[in-house]
Amino acid sequence: MTQYDNTNRGGLWPAEQKTEKHPNLKGKINVDGKDYYVSAWSKVDQNGGKYLSLSIDKPIEAKPAPEVATSDESLPF
Repeated sequence: MTQYDNTNRGGLWPAEQKTEKHPNLKGKINVDGKDYYVSAWSKVDQNGGKYLSLSIDKPIEAKPAPEVATSDESLPF
């Protein structure tokens, strides 16, 4: 089975908009192998046309796993 390649792709899903400052849609996008957060707000321009205003946030960085002691030498007993 071939694994799906998400490189240079993304998606937006409806988000709970508590205030106008919160986005209508939120999701992730992958650009050149790095994942970013995406937020979108539904807007209306001066002529009544609808559009989406987008915001891209810093890459999502993988958190390193905490180090686990592999030796009991530091134990006092």
